[in-house]
Amino acid sequence: MKTLLVEEARLWLPTLKAGDTVSLCGRVYTARDAAHQRLCKLLDAGEELPVSLAGAFLYYAGPTPAPAGKVCGSFGPTTSCRMDGFAPRLYREGVLATIGKGGRSPAVKEAITEVGGVYLIAVGGAGAFYSSKITSCREIAFHDLGCESIKELTFKDFPLTVAIDSKGGDLFSR
Repeated sequence: MKTLLVEEARLWLPTLKAGDTVSLCGRVYTARDAAHQRLCKLLDAGEELPVSLAGAFLYYAGPTPAPAGKVCGSFGPTTSCRMDGFAPRLYREGVLATIGKGGRSPAVKEAITEVGGVYLIAVGGAGAFYSSKITSCREIAFHDLGCESIKELTFKDFPLTVAIDSKGGDLFSR
């Protein structure tokens, strides 16, 4: 398994193939459907976004409350197809990778290959394990959305599988 730093994504994204497993380290943002909708409304209105999408990694997830002494609660992936109506635009606005579970639409796959990004998948039902791979969690936007607010996370050796690579290889269409 390759250990990859988010900050060096432009260097390693083109080397990944669908089916590769990676260990991700670095800054990642959470965003689910409600946050995606708000981001797109802000873009439509020409307003500034609360987070830069340039080179961003978005984790489709929302945590449970953090137990005493923990950075976050259980933090497993959400089904990605719920974001498919918004994801192509966000990739074209600078997102390099999304992280979730399940397959993606042809429009998302097209946007991923167009920008040279990737789609990474995590194992559903493993939220407690994944929370142990998050070393910081800070809410940064859309606070009223609760668990669906945008959070800045720091991943440390977060295990993922490449589902769609930058050239269009697709784990779900094999």
